[in-house]
Amino acid sequence: MGKNFTRPTTLVELLRYRAQAQPGKTAYTFLEDGETEEISLTYEQLDLRARAIAVQLQRISPPGECALLLYSAGLEFIAAFFGCLYAGVVAVPTYPPRRNRPDPRFQAIAEGARADVVLATSEILSGSDSRLTQAPELGNLHCLATDSLAGETVPGWRMPDIHSDTLALLQYTSGSTDIPKGVMVSHDNLLHNQEMIRQGFGHTEDTVGVGWLPLFHDMGLIGNVLQPLYGGSSMILMSPTAFLQRPFRWLQAISRYRGTINGGPNFAYDLCVDNSTPEQRAKLDLGDWTLAFTGAEPVRAETLDRFAKTFASCGFRREAFYPTYGMAEATLFVSGGSKSAPPVIHEATIQGNHVITGRSAIQRFVGCGHSWLDQKIVIVDPQTHLARPDRQVGEIWVSGKSVAQGYWNRTEETRQTFRAHLADTGEGPFLRTGDLGFLKEGELFVTGRIKDLIIIHGQNHYPQDIEFTVEKSHEALVMGGAAAFSVEEAGREKLVIVQEIQRTRLRKLDTKEVFDAIRKNVLHRHELAPHTILLVKPGQLPRTSSGKVRRHMCQIRFLANGLETVAKWQHSRFGGVVTKPNSTNKE
Repeated sequence: MGKNFTRPTTLVELLRYRAQAQPGKTAYTFLEDGETEEISLTYEQLDLRARAIAVQLQRISPPGECALLLYSAGLEFIAAFFGCLYAGVVAVPTYPPRRNRPDPRFQAIAEGARADVVLATSEILSGSDSRLTQAPELGNLHCLATDSLAGETVPGWRMPDIHSDTLALLQYTSGSTDIPKGVMVSHDNLLHNQEMIRQGFGHTEDTVGVGWLPLFHDMGLIGNVLQPLYGGSSMILMSPTAFLQRPFRWLQAISRYRGTINGGPNFAYDLCVDNSTPEQRAKLDLGDWTLAFTGAEPVRAETLDRFAKTFASCGFRREAFYPTYGMAEATLFVSGGSKSAPPVIHEATIQGNHVITGRSAIQRFVGCGHSWLDQKIVIVDPQTHLARPDRQVGEIWVSGKSVAQGYWNRTEETRQTFRAHLADTGEGPFLRTGDLGFLKEGELFVTGRIKDLIIIHGQNHYPQDIEFTVEKSHEALVMGGAAAFSVEEAGREKLVIVQEIQRTRLRKLDTKEVFDAIRKNVLHRHELAPHTILLVKPGQLPRTSSGKVRRHMCQIRFLANGLETVAKWQHSRFGGVVTKPNSTNKE
């Protein structure tokens, strides 16, 4: 970070250092159209913008209060985030409420944060934009349009009285299994996690990143905004919409800007394979891509294989893949491998809590590396709170300086999740992640989530395993577009599968053929007979901001007959019934 650099205790100190040591270096470039239209911020410009925003914030909001950040994708969010830190105000990243329809997640964040100020662009705050007038949670708050503030000279700014343990932001959880909760993240949490990422990823000032993840999400904010700042490198950004509309844009930008460290969730790599042509790939040069991180959802060995094979001719090397494990409650990064080593694939079968290898192995588990610095990972029996040995599945517990302070205004949930201790030794406190996994010679393998676990006839089944089987059953099915869960009927748990259909296959879909293929494969692979299968249009599955399928929300919508279906198969005493409802899964 520089010979004369003293390690900072806050992010404010860090940005002030960058603005002085590398004033003219471009920190962030945003591709407004996802391709060529650029706007940029140097470290010096970002420091000026942050101070200009902080001056206004310090006039209307006391230190320690919360500010909602309501921004579409772009550099204005980054300036506003640092403006909060420069004012000693707790940043609460979120997104503008949706137009003309209820938005329970946004409402939960707005009500839970108890903010006294809203930061947004002039467009979002203007009277012509109806989103805020439809959100009563924001009715009594101060509103500040940050894009209207000049940043050339900033008289009146004063350094806030903040320290390493000062709260920097509330990072709201994705809500994949529950309502979102505000994770209290301090400056020290963030800086400790940044050092872990730097060591694990091998970031330097010469690193160039290209990313599209939402900046209000932990992976986007901490990975694509704070890590470049920590390492003094440069980041190329585009909106999630630009990527999802045309995934090739991400690869195109990596090729154009010589991106070295880039990544995203597992589904992003599948989208790139499925939405690129040989002609497009012939124009790519991915030879500078030295680390392709993947996380935020289960990492599939088959996805790594497909992507590496598809883009090998473009210079991509399979050894570049870097599977990770992380979560908001641990700031972001929990584990990752050695940069120079290829991904670790372990073939095994899980019987009860035991990981069995040998000829009977039918699953491929992707290793998510090991812990870094002083962080500790243990596998624990979730009922007895006793540590389990290598090759036994249990709940993943984490301790270390990256573990956040707890949940905002949720004392009991903080105690249950962040204050766990081992029953025999009393060691702790540990963060209970709610995820299941096992260790093998220090390598972490994640197997699923406790709340998502499907238990039928006394046997545990991981939904992602069933979903992967379903998605491979027929070429008309969307990869990463399945949800498997159980519902109770007559006192017994029954398997339900919801699967998205590729848009190009909707008009001439042979639904019986698809249903038969799904049922056959699930029965053969998992010895399970589905009770209900729904085929839905692409985009119908509820997802988190990082793209993970929200199985619990899908289950709720299924039970409320709220899923718009293309076709439905349901088990009956006479074998099965196929129906094609007009709008919902209601019979």
